Amino acid sequence: MPPWLLARFVGPPLHSWPTLQQLRLWVAQPLTTQTLTAGLTVFAWLLWLLVAYAVIVTAARRLRAGARWLRRLPLPTPLQATATGMAGAAALTAAANTTATAPPVQPIAVSAGTLHHDAVDAHPAPEVQAGEGVTIPGGWLPQKTADQVAAAATLVWLRRRRSYQPGLRESPDQDDPDLAPLPAAVTAVQAAVCVPDQDSSERSPDEQPTATAPPSIAALPPTGVAFAGGGAADAARGVLVTALLAALRDPPDAIRVVITRSALTTLLPPAATAVCDSIPALRVTETAAHAVERINSLASPTPDTAGPSPPTHEEASRLVLITEPPPAPAADRLAALLGAGRATAVVLGAWPLGATWSVDQHGRTVNARLPGQAGPRLCVLDRVAAMDLLTVIAPPTPTHTPQAGTAPRTAVPEQRRQPPEVRIPRQAGEDRTPQPTPPVAAQPPVELRVLGQPTLLIDGRAVTIRRSAAVQILTFLAVHRHGATTAQLVQAIWPGLAAHTVTNRLYTTLSVLRAAIRAASNLSIIDHNDDRYRLHSEHLEVDLWRLHTAAHHAATTLTDPTRAWQAVIDAYTGDLAAGHTWPWIDPPREGTRRLVLDAYAAAASTQQDPRRAVELLQAGIRVDPYNENLHQRAIDILTTLGDHTAAQRLRDAHRHRLSIAGLHPSDTLGQPREHSNASAGD
Repeated sequence: MPPWLLARFVGPPLHSWPTLQQLRLWVAQPLTTQTLTAGLTVFAWLLWLLVAYAVIVTAARRLRAGARWLRRLPLPTPLQATATGMAGAAALTAAANTTATAPPVQPIAVSAGTLHHDAVDAHPAPEVQAGEGVTIPGGWLPQKTADQVAAAATLVWLRRRRSYQPGLRESPDQDDPDLAPLPAAVTAVQAAVCVPDQDSSERSPDEQPTATAPPSIAALPPTGVAFAGGGAADAARGVLVTALLAALRDPPDAIRVVITRSALTTLLPPAATAVCDSIPALRVTETAAHAVERINSLASPTPDTAGPSPPTHEEASRLVLITEPPPAPAADRLAALLGAGRATAVVLGAWPLGATWSVDQHGRTVNARLPGQAGPRLCVLDRVAAMDLLTVIAPPTPTHTPQAGTAPRTAVPEQRRQPPEVRIPRQAGEDRTPQPTPPVAAQPPVELRVLGQPTLLIDGRAVTIRRSAAVQILTFLAVHRHGATTAQLVQAIWPGLAAHTVTNRLYTTLSVLRAAIRAASNLSIIDHNDDRYRLHSEHLEVDLWRLHTAAHHAATTLTDPTRAWQAVIDAYTGDLAAGHTWPWIDPPREGTRRLVLDAYAAAASTQQDPRRAVELLQAGIRVDPYNENLHQRAIDILTTLGDHTAAQRLRDAHRHRLSIAGLHPSDTLGQPREHSNASAGD
């Protein structure tokens, strides 16, 4: 239509090319009616061409994106189609037999916490393709590998809980270095695979799907494979991380991955050397020939050594070699090992004795020797993502810990340090400023409970909040009492997603939250000043803040410390946001738990009656059954009292719990300790 209108009413841009005489006349007198008309005509045609170009480019881009989506669309297998048809028929039959006037679904209060997937803003994770895997910033992981990452993250927090020494901090202001949040890639994976309404720190790794043959390793050809293409290094890093994740359940002395020094420096930054050296399942060799010899010794133990029996084929497939092309003699030995099914090899370079796969940046493979034959999709990770995941695989750095029986210190610091500016995300115990209890204060009409199931109460009645993200916002602001910016809230609640893509979702969630509060009260409990959101402390009472105040008072009091520590115990009514698996919740949840563990340990140390001390320690063990120090203190007192049966029973129960979780108790657990003053009253 526009070209026809231009040709009809304006005419073509030029009827003919200008002659030399016309050019001379135009130079002598450029602004004439004829030249202005010609210029406007040319401009109109150019404007139409620009619009047409923009429309064509936009349409082509959308068609290309639609074609990519169709290629990734998983089609049902015949068995799945049959099962779906049968299920649909059954559903229609059942629906026909029900009444048409079903009662309406009642709104669920915030304390129920069951709207994670049904709410409009159901917690979005990084891009997840159903049944295939998880896309995170810096890579892609198969679903089973992502589950193993979540299990490894769980182990990290369980190890921290096991090794914490309750009652040895001088004050609750003291920072715990092992409460640092997990790396961004790990958090993104947790957000994608977390199970709603279950505490990730309480979930045993046995509940996570684990595979004896991880996807990226089981898919490799038995004769070894060389990776080529733009995603070759990313795929090799994926194989390395996947194999080490699978080895977390192996015995401590088991070796499952061998890599050469040059391959390690090619795949990972120099800072990874120390991390890799600390991983028990990984061995770094200097040359490819040495790597082949190590693989040969691991796959074929000599009969006179007291080692494990030769591995079966399924077990041997987990033994992985990552190397550059080995020299001729070592290459022949490696080919023989691969042919016997004793190892899996990934070669960074030409490998004439095995397959060659071309890998793109998304992990999709094509057999380079059979063009057009697509292979399996592999885990791909860039350097940053691989380092993040190796951080949760590597064992914790050993630090000096005081003796288990040492009594907690509750001395008052000479000068209270001023709290630094809050940095988000912070750990639990966020409110660094002790809040003095006013002599007479009226109870605010609004109460927020975040210890246990998060619940917002107005005049004693629970407020119905339909968005799970709104519950997160309230809990996050309760933990970070000094407030959080828009970017910090978005980063915590929707990790792995660009902030600008979910900012509107945050504003919508806040609007819904404010509307729910206004429906029950005319008070405003969320302030927004200078792009910083914070809870209005004058209109709101928060149980977490009461716990922090009690902990500060107990750590600084000089009179009646037993009653002060008991006040901390009474203020702790449950784990922070119990039952929720938000990616940011583990550090503040563990920090809050440590406040009450300190209280139990300190209260037990002040008891003159040893049996009362044991009762307090056992109550602390019920709060954190993984903590080894509390078990050791209770065992020491029971042993001193001569109740060896109870001490042995407590020791065995703790060892069993740790073994189920995939942890190894200390060799000294339950052993008598010299100079131990854990027995109260001595």
